[in-house]
Amino acid sequence: MAGTKWVIQVNEDVKNMEGLSTEKEHWNKGSIYKLPASVIDINEKAYKPQIVSFGPYHYDPVNPMEEHKHRALLHFLNRCGKPVELFVNALAEVEDDLKDSYNLLHSVPKHITDIFLQMMILDGCFMLEILRIASHVLDDYAPNDPIFSNHGRLHVVPYIKRDMLMLENQLPMLVLETLVAVEHDKAKDEGFVTKLIVKFLCSCNVALNMGKGVHVLDVYRKSLLQHGPDPKFLRHKIRSMEREVEIIWSATELNEAGIRFKKSATTSLTDITFAGGVLRLPFIVVDDTTESVFLNLMAFEQFHVGAGNEVTSYLLFMDNIIDNARDVALLHSKGIIQNALGSDKAVANLFNSLSKDVTQDPDSSLQVVHKRVYHYCRKPWNEWRANLIHTYFRNPWAIISFIAGVFLFAFTIAQTGYTIYSYHHGPLDSSPPTVFCVPAPPPPPHQHLRFLSFLFLLYAC
Repeated sequence: MAGTKWVIQVNEDVKNMEGLSTEKEHWNKGSIYKLPASVIDINEKAYKPQIVSFGPYHYDPVNPMEEHKHRALLHFLNRCGKPVELFVNALAEVEDDLKDSYNLLHSVPKHITDIFLQMMILDGCFMLEILRIASHVLDDYAPNDPIFSNHGRLHVVPYIKRDMLMLENQLPMLVLETLVAVEHDKAKDEGFVTKLIVKFLCSCNVALNMGKGVHVLDVYRKSLLQHGPDPKFLRHKIRSMEREVEIIWSATELNEAGIRFKKSATTSLTDITFAGGVLRLPFIVVDDTTESVFLNLMAFEQFHVGAGNEVTSYLLFMDNIIDNARDVALLHSKGIIQNALGSDKAVANLFNSLSKDVTQDPDSSLQVVHKRVYHYCRKPWNEWRANLIHTYFRNPWAIISFIAGVFLFAFTIAQTGYTIYSYHHGPLDSSPPTVFCVPAPPPPPHQHLRFLSFLFLLYAC
């Protein structure tokens, strides 16, 4: 019988199936994902480290940065005064947990998995040395060091920072915490490494309720979302609202409908609110690293179950309100977007491309804001106001023609009223007319005004 061995194997697997709790524990271990081609092909450069690799997915023994990693290890060991064996033994105790963090470690060549602990120590110490640059000076490096000098901080470290925020290029947080614990003979406070990471990446304070991250990218994501509204409250509000298909207008069109834009009180990506005709958005700097960082944050939310979807929802919302350069210019004028790319069109293209092939979560916390903005714009007065501004106030000529048309209409009404009054009551001046022989007068001024108004209205149409 064809497939008999397979049938037997399936039956054996069913008998030996692990319980639900075991499966849940298995899926909870993974946090660093090898991305499929369908994701990477959109923008391969955004997911592949350019300067330094961390972990097994992009390990390259001939990369020039490997020499700098070894040198950083020597400085790290010399400074703390402990032999490398202590660190090797400490990491060996959690080696299985570290390997479980990589969901496709079995696809890595065997010679790399054989040196897994060595890689974790080298990469972990190098990362700690880089993180500490932001908090204090490492004075045991030469002043002309290519990485840890002032020159290196300016010209090399920014590229290392970008590589540290790629999903395939992560180290488990357990590596950094274990190294720090051995270095100081005891475990530091739970947020010590987290504070190092946040200070290095964004120079902001760590919220007490930010939670523990699984790696650097996760910590950075949490720092972008701290101080936001309670997501549980917003999700409850979403379920209580009627679900319907709505298309939100662009920022320029929302502005024409009477919506004002203001900067939020915090920089949290979840701090987006709409009340009283005011849409508040968090401040964001858009530069050369923005695309890569956001793509990797969205990939982490896509593949890490339970991570949330706040970053993805924010980018979809921004894509909705940004259609072209005019929208970016408006948000820039309100202090919401700082453009470091050079052109407003480039920023618009960036936000429009980030949401490609991304699915909106119907329970997203921003759906409440989306619905409120939509229903505000659908009020008759706001919709009429938006159409009026869009039609007659988009350029100076349209404004002039509209004013001229209004003035001509008022003048025509006044002239008609005067003619009717004269017909029933006679002219206002009843004295006999005096006849003079004078040349024919030029046409009345209102005839010129009528002609000019006609031209303006014709142009506007």
